Amino acid sequence: MPEPRIRYETNELRLLFEVSQALEGATDISDHLETALELTARYTGMMRGTLTLLAPNGTDIVVEAAYGLNERERKRARYKLGEGVTGRVIATGKPVVVPKISEEPLFLNRTGARDLNRDEISFICVPIIVNGRSVGALSADRLFADPVRPEEDARLLQVLASLIARAVQVRLDFNAMHAAVVEENRRLQEMVRGKFHPYGIVAVSAAMRSVIEDLAQVSNSNATVLLRGESGTGKELAAGIIHSNSPRTGRPFIKVNCAALPETLVESELFGYERGAFTGAAGSRKGRFERAHGGTLFLDEVGDMSPMTQAKLLRVIQEREFERVGGNETIRVDVRLVAATNRSLEEMVTAGTFRQDLYYRLSVFPVLIPPLRERRDDIMPLVSHFVEKAGTANGRKILRITSPAVDTLRAYAWPGNIRELENVIERAVILSGTDGVIDIQHLPAWMQGQGREITEAPPEGKLEDAVNALEKRLIIDALEACGGNMSRTAAQLGLTERMMGLRMKKYGLAYRAFRKFAKENKG
Repeated sequence: MPEPRIRYETNELRLLFEVSQALEGATDISDHLETALELTARYTGMMRGTLTLLAPNGTDIVVEAAYGLNERERKRARYKLGEGVTGRVIATGKPVVVPKISEEPLFLNRTGARDLNRDEISFICVPIIVNGRSVGALSADRLFADPVRPEEDARLLQVLASLIARAVQVRLDFNAMHAAVVEENRRLQEMVRGKFHPYGIVAVSAAMRSVIEDLAQVSNSNATVLLRGESGTGKELAAGIIHSNSPRTGRPFIKVNCAALPETLVESELFGYERGAFTGAAGSRKGRFERAHGGTLFLDEVGDMSPMTQAKLLRVIQEREFERVGGNETIRVDVRLVAATNRSLEEMVTAGTFRQDLYYRLSVFPVLIPPLRERRDDIMPLVSHFVEKAGTANGRKILRITSPAVDTLRAYAWPGNIRELENVIERAVILSGTDGVIDIQHLPAWMQGQGREITEAPPEGKLEDAVNALEKRLIIDALEACGGNMSRTAAQLGLTERMMGLRMKKYGLAYRAFRKFAKENKG
């Protein structure tokens, strides 16, 4: 056997051994891959070598390691899947041998490292296969001198590629794990933002910020909380927030609407009953207190309890024990109480319809949730939230709400508070047309008359004032329709951008506010 052939085989064995040693146990493979290419150059005389990998987007190909290329040449070596020799090899999973790069149109010389007019160089490129999928390529300019054919170089590169594939798989597994951790972190951050935006409450008003501070302060304790406020203000949501942010989160959260239960059922619902306690009691049943053991019991509309039930509830709060209806066994429970009412318990105490001692037991930490009419700054953020929610539920995309509709929503007294607002918005979303616009006619009839009085009442004073008011209204409507885009708004109104800017300044309008509003309504 000729001497060059013996030297080739000896160098090949040494190369494969040292590359396998370099890659053994590699976790961060970048440096190890550079080492593998340096070893290849040392044992074969390779002038240039490149290891490219398919990017996570599945289309871009980037250089992971290189030998014989400077930093600028490495940065230029970027390909798309299927582009050039490297892109073709990764796309097909089949090796390519180019005897002369100057005669191969697929060879792009993206790095600029070769002179295609002078260099008579062979180029070999083989795929890196991981789990049956081509994820990259190993390429090199001609490895050995003339006695060794390019096909021999290709065979050696394929063996090297199989060794490198294991290290690449470690990198891919690490990247997948890292991506999963990043995604989980993003999900948790969204949960935190939802939890403390705050606690899932849509609010910007000072009145609600005070409520949120109270909820944050009391959640981490076991204190009994009394939620005060009109019907529809969100007392049940507040109760859920207290539970989910307390040490009892993950344990039962049991709700009882005292006003919805007949007097004859309240006691058995709260404390349970034994078999035969009354007609129809075929077996024993746990009450809400037992089911809430270790967790939180939410008593809604607690002001509607009868005097007898009030007395029994007082005993449970004081002693943390009770008996089921028709039973003699004393049952002890560990339950945190959150109560709510829309009635004035103080007046009921004065009138003798609510026990004073129970009132004091329930009102350890009172929280007053203000009605919507006293937190008008929250109306439009809530509208945006409910528009998105109702749009998703009903397959509608709402792009904007007209100024007359906005004025009506802001001015309405909202006796039903947030619950009423949500119902009104869901109705408006359903009634809205294909243009994705909510207008005043989509609001309930009793609100439309009020809206016209607000938005269409003739202005008092001079003609100039009336003209200015109309001009301002037209500009606001156009800004809302164009999402705060100044040039589009000016074109719609037939103004130059300079004239538009002067009008904006005159009326104290800021285009950013309309962009934000449009973004909120687009979701």
